[in-house]
Amino acid sequence: MLTKTLTRHGNSSALVIDKPILEMLGIDDETQLQITTDGSNIIVSPIGKRGNRAKNLSRAIERLHANHHQVLKRLAE
Repeated sequence: MLTKTLTRHGNSSALVIDKPILEMLGIDDETQLQITTDGSNIIVSPIGKRGNRAKNLSRAIERLHANHHQVLKRLAE
């Protein structure tokens, strides 16, 4: 689980999402996002081509493993 706080952005607040999470979900600066709520949670979902999501997820996992394999190995132990 990851804990974040909101950041001031002009007269609004912004939630900064870390790059590895964006890559894992195939989200970039041009991805449209759907924001909904169930009454107590904010749900942010990418809107776009579902066919590419599996491929994007696989690539993101490969990059994550290539860049952080030692950390992941230590966490697994």
